[in-house]
Amino acid sequence: MTGFDRDELREVSAAVLAVTAHLSVRDVLRTILTSARRLVGARYAALGIPDGDGGFGEFIADGVTDEQWAAIGPLPRTHGVLAVMLRDPNPVRLANIRDHPRFGWWPAAHPELTDFLGMPIVDGDEFVGELFLANSCNPGGFTAADEELMRLLAAHAAIAIVNARLYERGRELSIVEERNRIARELHDAVTQKLFSLRLTADAASALLERDPARAAAELANVRKLAAEATDELRAIVVEARPADLGGDGLDIALRKQAELLDRVHEPTIRYTSCHCVPTLTEARQQAVYRIAQEALHNALRHAGASRIDVKMVTDKGTVVLEVRDDGAGFEPRSAEGAGRRLGLTSMRERARSAGGRLDVASGPGRGTTVRLAVPTGG
Repeated sequence: MTGFDRDELREVSAAVLAVTAHLSVRDVLRTILTSARRLVGARYAALGIPDGDGGFGEFIADGVTDEQWAAIGPLPRTHGVLAVMLRDPNPVRLANIRDHPRFGWWPAAHPELTDFLGMPIVDGDEFVGELFLANSCNPGGFTAADEELMRLLAAHAAIAIVNARLYERGRELSIVEERNRIARELHDAVTQKLFSLRLTADAASALLERDPARAAAELANVRKLAAEATDELRAIVVEARPADLGGDGLDIALRKQAELLDRVHEPTIRYTSCHCVPTLTEARQQAVYRIAQEALHNALRHAGASRIDVKMVTDKGTVVLEVRDDGAGFEPRSAEGAGRRLGLTSMRERARSAGGRLDVASGPGRGTTVRLAVPTGG
């Protein structure tokens, strides 16, 4: 392998750090592209992600204007030199790309390319992308050292692309999970109340002429059910609003959630913290917030509580969240159905995925305390 000098290592290290700092696939691809072009000093650079069907699912370029890109036309197919690079994990370095035996053509508006460096991005046996660089800004064209720099960047790029894909799939699953939760809420609470509302309104209409007093009582029930349905919808909308954990931080986000729920629900809801909560990873912040939200939801819907206290403190390298209510409580060991209804299984799964532990203490007439402990390190 060609040796790198200290400046080159510093530059490639900065490029790798820039690539791995992103979680969006599109941001990762763009950063790989700009880093590659800068590292070797190329006039043009492009990065393609194959779609497995003879084309590219993603193809971005650097060094051409938006007008030039529009004039070039549709995304390229994986033919010619591009097809070779999707089957051969070895890089392609040429003084003139037209000298390659598989060179075909390019569109009329395409920039004129001369020297060329192509580097497959490979994860195990899978070709996850292709990196193309053309028209070196340095005399003599691309060198063996440029090739080694691109090989090193491509190895890290493969990891970053795979990680970004996994992250985006995880976000998609979280969105689906949240939609399913909202659907369950609408079915379990609002739909039932609207059904009761309709039946009660029909009863009031039937009684209006022959028993006005009973009709008036039924209409009072209609008003009550309508108010309850409105409250249920308002609560579901409030809980569906995403928390700005990145901007506010976990402590402020939990405080805002508690204050908001306190305004729209009858029980008193109070939040306290030590104001010195250490920074958790994004995944752990999400887990703590969602578990707090689920525990609050349970207390509001099922406990009949008059007060709910949310507290977050630190204890020996651990962030501890407690949600305590003074409601009816339940018997955790014998109430398997209640456990499912209260989402205890999903809360415990969230806790485990964050490397933490969830404990629930309750009893008939003794309220319920949900306690989550999440480590701050690693």
